[in-house]
This record gives sequence, structure tokens and C-alpha cells, in this order.
Amino acid sequence: MHVANRGMDIHHGLGGGRRVEVERGDHSRIVAERGGHGYVQHPYMYRGHEYGHRTYYENGRAYDRFYARYPYHGVYVEMYSPGFYYPPAYYGWAYNPWAVPIAYPVAAWGWGGAPWYGYYGGYFAPYPVYPSASVWLTDYLISTTLSAAYQARAADAAAAQAQAAAAGYAPLTPQIKDLVAAEVQRQLAIENAEAAQQAANAAPNPAVSGVQRMLSDNASHVFVVGRELDLVDASGAECAVTEGDVLQLMPAPLAPDATAATLAVLTSKGGVECRKGVAVSVAIVDLQDMQNHMRESISQGMGDLRSKQGQGGLPALPASARADTIKASFAADAPPPDPDAAKQITQQTQEADQAEKDVLAQAAPDGGGSAPAIQAPAAPPAEISLGQTIAEVTAALGQPKSVVNLGAKQIYVYPDMKITFNAGKVTDVQ
Repeated sequence: MHVANRGMDIHHGLGGGRRVEVERGDHSRIVAERGGHGYVQHPYMYRGHEYGHRTYYENGRAYDRFYARYPYHGVYVEMYSPGFYYPPAYYGWAYNPWAVPIAYPVAAWGWGGAPWYGYYGGYFAPYPVYPSASVWLTDYLISTTLSAAYQARAADAAAAQAQAAAAGYAPLTPQIKDLVAAEVQRQLAIENAEAAQQAANAAPNPAVSGVQRMLSDNASHVFVVGRELDLVDASGAECAVTEGDVLQLMPAPLAPDATAATLAVLTSKGGVECRKGVAVSVAIVDLQDMQNHMRESISQGMGDLRSKQGQGGLPALPASARADTIKASFAADAPPPDPDAAKQITQQTQEADQAEKDVLAQAAPDGGGSAPAIQAPAAPPAEISLGQTIAEVTAALGQPKSVVNLGAKQIYVYPDMKITFNAGKVTDVQ
């Protein structure tokens, strides 16, 4: 639902989640999601490049991250850019195999008794041994993603459990996890290259670091879904992917005007989710978000790994890998984190609740009982008739005051009428 007078977009996903987004002309943004999670972003310029400084709020904790904004295939995407980098020796230690593979049991991970681990037990299992940090980071990436998803869906546990038992359930296999581990290793190499660039105060290059590279390097890549997303498969049917699902991109050139790519679904939690093996169209913007999620998780995991090195069976770091981190130059000049992020996210959630009530009341046949009924015009405009397309109606009347999106059915609400479309054609005018 787009609420024009509030500059707000509200999306209810097939998986039951809701995402509220408000973006202003200066590229500042507020996003509120299920469970009170979200972020507030403020743009700033550094050496001719636009960056976004986000303040996230999740489970009572605030933290900030940075994103470089760049154009690609006619759209603007935002690429995660670490606020600091580790010493080169640490990236080398994480990238290369360890001298001896190590066992790191569930007890060492701290998952024993964790509700999310039992809940997703049929979908995810950790590696029995870890030959390198990139494999350890793979389980870190997947486990933190599923843990966050479980917390956000805690109130919907019964519905999610029914989904888990539904047809189409296809868990993460060791072979798929190996593909993710190989991708994690590639992303480690990218961050290591960025760290070297930072020594020369160079800005992150999306052709090297972003999804732009992944879509043009003629190689296969996998993406781990970081947030619930509705997609369309090759047959035109809508289906969902949720946190922890894995999609695979095969080498294929994008058309010059393409704003999306085709990927294969490798895992599925069943129910409304896209089935394993189907081809789905994913917007470039959403692919960049997935790469961001992987890199953000790797950065966080690298910090945890560094603090735990030499413990629980993990190998100790060489002395050269223990050097101080290097703060990114673009982060040093950034505005401070937003101190009111939690308050703004809560406010947007409440405004979205009210906006939905208002629009649904306007769309109800009797005005919903809490708002004046929308009176049909005495004589419907000659331009509006059954069978007309959305484009023909908006050409005649302009953009609506609000839109109620019910999938194949949509209701366009104008000040003096509401128009119902089914499959893109007018079926009712009131």
C-alpha cells in the first residue's frame, strides 16, 4: 500500500511480515519491520560519493553501519561498506585453511537449549568440523540469520510451525552449505582488497565490491536471504523467500535494460515459500541487500572469531593478525548515529497502523463505520468503464490518493470514488 500523503509504503509479505518504509527527497529513510526492528538512515557526501549512515535498532540494541550509493542498470543501489578493517594478516588467517581442522561443538557455539536451534533443527545443522575460518563463518552467518528470524516471528510460532511441515520443505544440505562457504571466502577476499584501498583513502568500488561484480564476472554465486521477500517464479506465480534461504545465480549476461536477474531456489521451508529448483526473478536492489547481509554478518562474525581465538578449540591468531583495526576514512567523517532511531521506528509503526485503518475504512462499502462513506459520483466520468487498464485510469484521473493491494485485486481510492481492478482491469467503480 502506498500512502501518498505520508510518503509511506507498506508491504505485507506472503510469509506474514510487514515492512514500512518512508523515504524523503534527500534520501533519508526510516524502515520499520516486524518485532519493532528497523533503521533510520541519513545521507552524507564524502569526496564526491554519497553514503548512507544507518542507525539500526533491534532487540533493544542500537548499532550503526555505512552504505555507498551507486547507480547500476538504471537503478540506485546501496552497498555495505565496513566502517573499519582488520589487518591484512587477519584476513589471510581467515581466508586460508587452518593447519588442522577443528571440532567446535554446539556447546561451544552456545546454541544448546536455544529455541531457534530446536525450531530450525530440520533445516540447519552445523558442520562437524571446521577446516577454515570461512567455513566457521558460514555457520555463523546462517545461525545468526535464523536466530534473528525466530525472534522476529516469536508471536507467529504456531503458524510458522505449520509452514515448516508443509509441502516443499527442502533443508540446507552439506553441499549447499559448501557453496555458501565458497561465497563467504570470496567476500573475505573482497574485504581484504578494500582494506588495502583504505590505506590510500580510496572509496569502495562497486565494480569490485558490490553486486555489480557478482552479476558481471561470469561466475556462479549464491545469496543467503536476509529478510523476507516476495518474488515471482518463471510461471508468473508469486512465492516467498525468508531468512536463511539460499538462492543461486548462474553466469548469464544481463540485458542492458534489466533491473532484475534470474536465480534458482536451492532451499525452501515449505508452505508459501518458493519451491526448491524453481527459477525466480530478483531485483538488483534486493540482490545487493542480500550481499550486504552476507558481508555484514561476516564482519560481525570476524569480530566474534577474533575475540574467541584460542578458546573452545579455535586456533590462536598469529601475532601479526592481532594488530589494531583501521577505521575507514568515509566513516571517520560521517555524521553521528541518530540518537532517536528507536523512537522514530516506533512512530512509523504506529503511523502505518493508522494509515492502514484509514485506507481500509475508505475502501469499505459503507465507509467502515468510522469514516464517512465515499459517495459515488452522480454521473461516472465517461472515461472510466469496465475493462479499462490501470494505465488508462491513471491517465484519465491521475495517481490515486491511496492504493489497497490485495494481490490480483487492487482498489484505487480517489477523493470522490474508488475503482476496483482484478488482474489489472476495472471490475467495479463506486
